[in-house]
Amino acid sequence: MQNILITGGSGLIGNSITKLLVHKGKEVAWLSRNPDKQEQKSFYWDPEKDILDQESLYWADGIIHLAGAGVADKRWTDSRKKEILDSRVKSSLLLFQELQKIKDKPKAFISSSAVGYYGIDTGEKLVFEGDPPGKDFLASVVKEWETATEKIQDLKIRTVLLRIGIVLSKDGGALPEILKPPVAAPLGDGKQYMSWIHIEDLSRMFVHALENPGLSGIYNAVGPVPVTNRGLTKKAAHFKGKPFIGVGVPGFALKIILGEMAEMVIGGNRVSSEKMEGTGFRYLYSDLNQALKQIFK
Repeated sequence: MQNILITGGSGLIGNSITKLLVHKGKEVAWLSRNPDKQEQKSFYWDPEKDILDQESLYWADGIIHLAGAGVADKRWTDSRKKEILDSRVKSSLLLFQELQKIKDKPKAFISSSAVGYYGIDTGEKLVFEGDPPGKDFLASVVKEWETATEKIQDLKIRTVLLRIGIVLSKDGGALPEILKPPVAAPLGDGKQYMSWIHIEDLSRMFVHALENPGLSGIYNAVGPVPVTNRGLTKKAAHFKGKPFIGVGVPGFALKIILGEMAEMVIGGNRVSSEKMEGTGFRYLYSDLNQALKQIFK
């Protein structure tokens, strides 16, 4: 597969995957609402208006689908919740609808999903791909998103869904947020699990899924060693050279600041990476110390 089309290419994960694919000698193009403004080769689409330049699908040997409004970017008002759901479901259905129309289809479709599928707080239980979905807002979003994406399989295109955990990177994601206050502190009691993955390993996982014809279906995209919120915050503060206090930010204070979204940071998931490791994927950063050392070097 030489030509790879990416949706959500300008985001944190999309940028990282683009660099990796280009480094491997692949041609990369993005689907974008503003193709003229991108430095990366781009084709036009607008899922809100049901528009997609079909030329992009003829061009692509494989598709990586990352598009979706940021879950933690804004407070969860009703309109924001609708945007979070629609941006994922509509974009997946648009791709399905347009792929139906073309004869020479791409060989593989690799889509992001999220560990939020299992529910906002699954406690200490280790969760696997076959476990049932949660009943909260995020779980229902992921369920609908996966249902829309899985339609691609009906077109005889090999489809992989990667349920992404907490992405560690200095350029975005959870780490800059955790370390934003002058003093780092756990959230709530700090005992909730965070199933983290280094951005490089996540990008390599998408490319692994793209290049290995044996992979299809759902895989957890997390590192092999989940840690508690307290453990992660303490170590991140250490590597960043920031003071850490062991007293957690109380749940009620988080609810005042974040509204309903607070449930997401007070809860957590301990997610298994066993299925992905069984495909021969090897981590560069399986150890949190190693990952943070690289990020803050």
